[in-house]
Amino acid sequence: MTPPRTPDPRLTLDPARTALVLVDLMDRIVALPLEPYKGTEVLFVAEELATTFRSAGALVVLIRVERPGIAEQPAGSGLADGLYRDGDLEIVKRAMGGFQGTGLDERLRERGITTLVFGGIATNLGVESTARAAGDLGHRLVFVEDAMSALTAAEHQASVKLDFPRLGSVVTAGEVRFAAGS
Repeated sequence: MTPPRTPDPRLTLDPARTALVLVDLMDRIVALPLEPYKGTEVLFVAEELATTFRSAGALVVLIRVERPGIAEQPAGSGLADGLYRDGDLEIVKRAMGGFQGTGLDERLRERGITTLVFGGIATNLGVESTARAAGDLGHRLVFVEDAMSALTAAEHQASVKLDFPRLGSVVTAGEVRFAAGS
C-alpha cells in the first residue's frame, strides 16, 4: 500500500483565480465501460468537488460535447442530471478539447482565472486535449486523478503518470485545498 502523499503547500488554491473544469460528464459518456473508475464514481467525486468549489466561491466550468453536422444529438448528450448549478459556466464543444471555437479562454480571462483544476471523461481524450490547450494558453494546471477515467486503465494511467506531471500537478480529490479565509 502506498503511503498518503503530503499535500504540496504550493497547490493551495485561490478561489478567485481558480476554476474547476469538468469535461464530458454526460449520461451517455458516464455510462460507458470505464477504467480504473466507473463513470458513476467519477461523477460522484466530480459533484463533491463542484460543491467544494462553489462553497469557496470558485467557478465551476462544465464542458460537454455535441456532434457537429447532425440535426439531433444522441440521447444522454446533456450534462448529467443535477450537475449544473446557477453561476456555473456551461461550454459546448464540437472538437476533442474544450477551447477550440468555444470562447472559453476569453470567458476565463474576463474572470481573472489563471488556475484550472481538471476532472472528467475520458482522461486521455477530452480532459487531456482541453488541458493541453489550457497549458498552451498559459494556465496553471491541476489534475484530480480520482475525478477522471478512461476506456482502459492503461490509457488513464499513461495520462496520469506520464503526461499530466509534465503539464501540471496531479492530486486526488482529498488533496484539493483552498487558501485559508476562502
